[in-house]
Amino acid sequence: MWYFKVFWFTCTLFFLGACSGEIDTSPKEVKFDREICERCKMIISVRNYAAQTIDPHTGKRYYWDDIGCAILWFDEKNIAWEEEAITYVTDVKTGEWLNAKKAYYTQGAITPMNFGFSAHKEPQVEVENYDYATVRDRVLGKPL
Repeated sequence: MWYFKVFWFTCTLFFLGACSGEIDTSPKEVKFDREICERCKMIISVRNYAAQTIDPHTGKRYYWDDIGCAILWFDEKNIAWEEEAITYVTDVKTGEWLNAKKAYYTQGAITPMNFGFSAHKEPQVEVENYDYATVRDRVLGKPL
C-alpha cells in the first residue's frame, strides 16, 4: 500500500511542476538527422552549425541548420518577439551551446546553407571576429 501513496505523491509533484508556468529556456539537445530546420526544411545533420530559438512567451522551440536561417526566418516572418528570443548556437569546435547574442563569429566556413558563419565561445586570433548584430546585418544584406 505504501507504493500506492508514493506513486500518487510523485504524480502530484509532477503535475504541480508542470503547472508552475515557468518556461524552460535552457538549450536542449537537437535530435540530429531527425529535426528539421524551421526555415529551409532541411534535416539538421551538421552539428557544428546548429542553432535553436525559444519563444520566451510560449516556450516553443525552433531549430535551425545554420544561424543564417534563424536570422532570415525572423525577418521574413516579421516575428514580434525577435528582440526577446532566446537563441543558442553551437560552438564550431566543441559543440557546446552558446548564447547566440554573446558568441563570437568568424566567416569563411562551409556551412549547411552557405552563410559561412561559425560561432565560438572565445574570440579567435588572427581572424576577424564579429558580433551577432554584424552577422545579422550581413545575412540580411545590409551595408556595413
